[in-house]
Amino acid sequence: MNLHEQLGALEVGVDQLIQAVVAPPAENIPETRNENAAHEVAEQAASVADEAQAEAVDAEVDVAVNEAAAEPVPPTLEINRPAQNEITMTIGGQTVALRAEQIGQLIEELSNARASMTPEPPPGIPPGWRFVSTKNPVMAVQKQSNGDRLLVMRHTGHGWVPFTFSPDMVIQLYMLLTKG
Repeated sequence: MNLHEQLGALEVGVDQLIQAVVAPPAENIPETRNENAAHEVAEQAASVADEAQAEAVDAEVDVAVNEAAAEPVPPTLEINRPAQNEITMTIGGQTVALRAEQIGQLIEELSNARASMTPEPPPGIPPGWRFVSTKNPVMAVQKQSNGDRLLVMRHTGHGWVPFTFSPDMVIQLYMLLTKG
């Protein structure tokens, strides 16, 4: 029996008790000793049943109060791809559909936020890491006033990704790329 059913049964029991107390006495019907005993037993049984229901209701109310007071469960994140050019994200039961432009904005914001977080990404490529590489990406290079080089490469998934290299790192990158 759930809480609502128990409350309903309890209300019916209370209504019956009120009617029994308020009901007019039977007119000119003599009661026998057995009838009186039967009524007393019935009233005691009803009282015991009402107490048991009240205890059960109290226990369920206690459980409900404890569950409400417990630590809330943090919402989960679900990501789905219902179509080629759409991703849906569901957080706490609320679903949002994102198109390519919005995904680009989200990647940029997440990338900017992640750059300031600790711990930093691992220094080596983690085993099992999944990635999409861009062959022959579009690039732009600018020389900075301090001698550094700004290299911006366009990745098909991440968008424009900027890197700044010191003159020594430019030499190391050249050697790394031309190594046979």
